[in-house]
Amino acid sequence: MKRIYLIGPMTGLPDLNFPAFATMTESLRAGGHTVISPAELNPDGGSWNDCMRRDIAALMECDTVATLPGWEHSKGARLEVLIAERLGMTVVNAHDLVRGVGDSNQV
Repeated sequence: MKRIYLIGPMTGLPDLNFPAFATMTESLRAGGHTVISPAELNPDGGSWNDCMRRDIAALMECDTVATLPGWEHSKGARLEVLIAERLGMTVVNAHDLVRGVGDSNQV
């Protein structure tokens, strides 16, 4: 079982993209994974800096990062992927994990 940190765009999106995070979190958990979602870590939002501090601390507790569509357009998600890559963590497309494909180290 993987401990997965879910990454995706939030800032500027309707409802901070929480529905996409909730749907993917549910799908990954149904597959037996432990999932950490920034939408659950920061349910009331907050400043970008405060959220990123919580998110990066949670990221450090995971071994896999799963990306949602559009992550590459998000300043925070790009930072999280960079950290994960530099630390040698597995980075995969979240949809590939749901389909059972995600064992690559590439996004």
